[in-house]
Amino acid sequence: MPRKPNNSRQTRALLATFLERAQSWLHGYDLSKETGLKSGTLYPLLMRLSEQGLMESRWQEPERPGLPPRHIYRLTSSGLALAREQAREGATAIGDTSGANTSGANTSGALA
Repeated sequence: MPRKPNNSRQTRALLATFLERAQSWLHGYDLSKETGLKSGTLYPLLMRLSEQGLMESRWQEPERPGLPPRHIYRLTSSGLALAREQAREGATAIGDTSGANTSGANTSGALA
């Protein structure tokens, strides 16, 4: 079965970071520090999500003279919806694989 688009571990980590700061503009460097993603992974993801209409980007003028402008990023409403959906799916998957036995049945294999 083919993998769903935008469902890689790296993409989920990036979307989760944006979900924590829903409408904030974030710098790529800060995203790299928060997600642990290297630039060779992060920036292609940002570009792909932007091309798909899930993210918007713009240039931010430098805070001090002599510094270059920086790209900043945030999720669009579609991107935010995808991030929320993936967060729900992740929570469901964690609940499904917890191994908790709530039925009261003895599943240890030992005779009671």
